[in-house]
Amino acid sequence: MNQQLKKETQNIPEKSKKVDFAERLGFGLGDLAVNFTWASLGMFVVYFYTDVIGLGAGIVGTIMLTSRFLDGISDVTMGIIVDKTKSKHGKARSWVLWMAIPFALFTVLLFTVPDISYTGKVIYVFISYNVLVLAFTAIVIPYGTLNSLITQDQHEREVLNIYRTFFAQIGVLIVTNLTMPMVGWFGGEQFGWIITYSIFGIAATIFFFITFKTTTERVQPVDKSSTKISIKDSLKTLIENKYWIMVFLFFIIYSMGQGLHQASTIYYAEYILGNTWLVGPLNLAHILPVVIGFLVLSKIFDKFGKRNSMIWGAIISVIGLLITLIEPSSLLIVTLSQIIKGLGLVPLLGGLFALLPDTIEYGEWKTGIRNEGVLYSGGSMGQKIGIGIGSASVGWILSLGGYIGGQAVQSESAITAIFTIFIYLPMAIFIAQIILLYFYKLDKEYPQIVNDLKLRKLEKQ
Repeated sequence: MNQQLKKETQNIPEKSKKVDFAERLGFGLGDLAVNFTWASLGMFVVYFYTDVIGLGAGIVGTIMLTSRFLDGISDVTMGIIVDKTKSKHGKARSWVLWMAIPFALFTVLLFTVPDISYTGKVIYVFISYNVLVLAFTAIVIPYGTLNSLITQDQHEREVLNIYRTFFAQIGVLIVTNLTMPMVGWFGGEQFGWIITYSIFGIAATIFFFITFKTTTERVQPVDKSSTKISIKDSLKTLIENKYWIMVFLFFIIYSMGQGLHQASTIYYAEYILGNTWLVGPLNLAHILPVVIGFLVLSKIFDKFGKRNSMIWGAIISVIGLLITLIEPSSLLIVTLSQIIKGLGLVPLLGGLFALLPDTIEYGEWKTGIRNEGVLYSGGSMGQKIGIGIGSASVGWILSLGGYIGGQAVQSESAITAIFTIFIYLPMAIFIAQIILLYFYKLDKEYPQIVNDLKLRKLEKQ
């Protein structure tokens, strides 16, 4: 690499750096749409199956975990499909358009469990849950891949991710605070759940259409021939990308914690605090600091870096969980704990999806192959495996504790199980996140990697 080439890289037009507000907003609204379903899968689906439909907690947990591991295969497959998609709308945006309506429809069908035999209900739940997760795969992997196609600038990607996660949390707030009241307004029975999620589905479809309309795919691979790489070679790049492996593992661990938090909150609210409607206020206390914190997060990342900020976020989250132990049945103490955990969540959630695009550049630098879809599928796969383990753990631990769905008073062992899934297990998961992030060094290496890729592009001209 000679000095002339290095000098020329400073003058390469950076079309991808300019991302205006409308595109940021449109991109962010996509995750608002996603979370009308994703937050529901974590927050209410286990409860819906155990306390509304009447399935056993252990069976529900097993269905979820089995489904998520099977879906891991579909994640990689969808990543390959995205990389090979050729459409006038681009290789990622087109799937956002095509899958918007099916995704909403399958979400509604998830709650439309027919009044049939117990075995029949289990079969319906298994099929409908798996079909929805496949639809989720077909839209969320292209949507997430879009971040790396809009821009190659690391700061702009972080900003896009902040918009994404900001609106994701708005989606979580809407779902957690409106679902139970809306179900009540529409009769309080299963029909209320169906109508509620029909409304959420229509809103999600509209937001996906906005995402499609306002975004543009700009980034192209250095080597055009890399788009013709075989599936075998494309998958091989995953093993050679050490930072992708770290991020994949982090997604699993992080999502386990999210799955535990979301699925356990309604049980904690009902049996420790005494009111299921407290789910909304508790999640408001948890999410509101995130929404506010995102307003300054880009400055925090600029000063301390994603990795260091995320480590401190995990430490703060552990402190928040420890505060719960002061008086576990006090709404004031638990709310304070939720607020502190929310502060810790700001850099963790804000940095989560910004890690993956950087591994795409590292992978291209390391192997010469740019495969956004396959690499991004790792994040989705890690999410699903993690939240599957987390949600399944809720069902299994409750079952081991002797929890009986719909029973007004639970046994002492069931109460201990609720404490385990709401406090102790999440604490261990945050500690595991700290350990994994300690070995992640890509923040420091990224600028040189991008510069090297620019030089390669010049050499091929």
